[in-house]
Amino acid sequence: MLKYYVADAFADKIFEGNPAGVCILDDWISESKMDKIARENNLSETAFAVKEGDVYGLRWFTPGGEVDLCGHATLATAYILFRFVETDANVLHFNTKMKNYHLVVTKKNDLYEMDFPTSTPEKYHLTDMMFEALGVTPTEVLKTDRDLIFIFDSEDTVKNLTPDFSKMKQFPEGLSAFVTAKSEKFDFVARAFWPKINIDEDPVCGSMYCCLIPYWRERIGLDKMVARQVSERGGTVYCEYCGDRVKLSGRAALYAIGNICVDEK
Repeated sequence: MLKYYVADAFADKIFEGNPAGVCILDDWISESKMDKIARENNLSETAFAVKEGDVYGLRWFTPGGEVDLCGHATLATAYILFRFVETDANVLHFNTKMKNYHLVVTKKNDLYEMDFPTSTPEKYHLTDMMFEALGVTPTEVLKTDRDLIFIFDSEDTVKNLTPDFSKMKQFPEGLSAFVTAKSEKFDFVARAFWPKINIDEDPVCGSMYCCLIPYWRERIGLDKMVARQVSERGGTVYCEYCGDRVKLSGRAALYAIGNICVDEK
């Protein structure tokens, strides 16, 4: 049996933020088994971590396959480790398996600060397919090596957007699609869509801020910002620009502890 946790990341209390499954393993299990567990859990991400010397190896699986970077499931994994395993620690180091990123999570009272690589987006162009999927015209289109970013001039437009996910799934570019706008209450708001990996909307997507922080820093002129993901569940992300790194902070809440009976017949 595998010990299994579910924690809501970027949440002040349960039923907010983004739920992530977390499996802390003694040794790696097969990729096929991790994939099947993630499909069975049917959360946007299930994280698998194994201690390797002074660091933890870390992998994330969605119901549609493995991803190279995930913020909320990293926060959830660190929260579980700090609470149940590394109870005397204040800093955890992770090496990711897919792209060999080195990630650091620091516990600061009730906040968990993640040190992630910056991903600076470049200007892109709007296509007919993008417009048809979004239903409204963005003021800018940007692209990273993984994601598409659509900038809007209204917070309400981002909140009320109802994309056509079947058309979004057909985008030849971008594994995901992010939408964002400046905010009155917060520095900016955002939403994240991943229909290509069977997640129509990710409630709070930590890795999205790796590209949104450098973008909004250029527009707003702040190194430290507070963002709100305006999904149905919602979540607050405390952001800091540090050159080739960004810092993402949030809270977490424990939802469930159980066992996965992977070896039972």
